[in-house]
Amino acid sequence: MGDAAENVHATAIALGTHAALIRGAPGSGKSDLALRCLALAPTALIASPVTLVADDRVDLVVDAGRLYAQAPATIRGKLEVRGLGIVTVPHVPRAEVKVVADLSAPGAIERLPEASASAELVGVRVPLIRLAPFEAAAPVKLLLAIVQTIKAA
Repeated sequence: MGDAAENVHATAIALGTHAALIRGAPGSGKSDLALRCLALAPTALIASPVTLVADDRVDLVVDAGRLYAQAPATIRGKLEVRGLGIVTVPHVPRAEVKVVADLSAPGAIERLPEASASAELVGVRVPLIRLAPFEAAAPVKLLLAIVQTIKAA
């Protein structure tokens, strides 16, 4: 299986085999941001469709030094949509975490953040960004962060 594993309170979305892990307090907008990302791509900026990896709980697994996100079996393909309930959405079983997005208040986000910001998850360092989840451009910013980390690799 993998070298190490941990279950975290987060949401993960994927562009192909590459994922973003969205972290934030309960009710902070993780699922809402994921839903808007699912509805957005593909576009001229984001060529691939977006799929869900996991919502609310994410299993993080290290395999050969790489960090992967996957859904616990009981919630695979399920997304909580406030006001509607639990809905079934397109999903992938597993994707490599390429960026972590911490949800923050708009005023707490630096205009030009450090390019070297990172988070350590299950012993693996991953680039870190901060997003205001309800800003109109938040889904595009998150997806562009995934694309940039793929290009930088």
